[in-house]
Amino acid sequence: MAKENSFDIVSKTDYAEVTNAIHQTMKEVSQRFDFKGSKALAEVQQKDLMLSAEDETKLRNMNDILQGKLVKRGISLKALDYQKVEPAAGGTVRQLVKVQQGIPIEKAKEVVKFIKDEKLKVQASIQGETVRVSGKDRDTLQDVIAKLKANDFGIDMQFDNYRTN
Repeated sequence: MAKENSFDIVSKTDYAEVTNAIHQTMKEVSQRFDFKGSKALAEVQQKDLMLSAEDETKLRNMNDILQGKLVKRGISLKALDYQKVEPAAGGTVRQLVKVQQGIPIEKAKEVVKFIKDEKLKVQASIQGETVRVSGKDRDTLQDVIAKLKANDFGIDMQFDNYRTN
């Protein structure tokens, strides 16, 4: 009997690293001259981030600091979904940043369609927030991974659970 090989396409974000990046951002904001005496705050709310500052310029500057810290900690910026900037109490502005965990169903369908359109001898199936790709030949699975990495789906993707059944 031929062996079946498979791997999973997942999107995981390490929240410990995100929290560490938030703490580093707040430390740098408290030490920077352009933020002296201003109300700037970056915090984790449930599984999302909330950024608030006195004006949009300071918010944008704080966001740049945060993005630098996230990249240094190995968190992809594709995992962040920025909502619109909205006014908050006390003349400040705030912005909700959703952190992606799992592949959204519409993106999963797009990934499966892409794999099927490549006409490789593999099967792709959506399993919750992951996409499982299976096939007989390991080289074909590696071709699928290479093609998925070359194509930008606008989400952070990792490939794990590579196994032979």
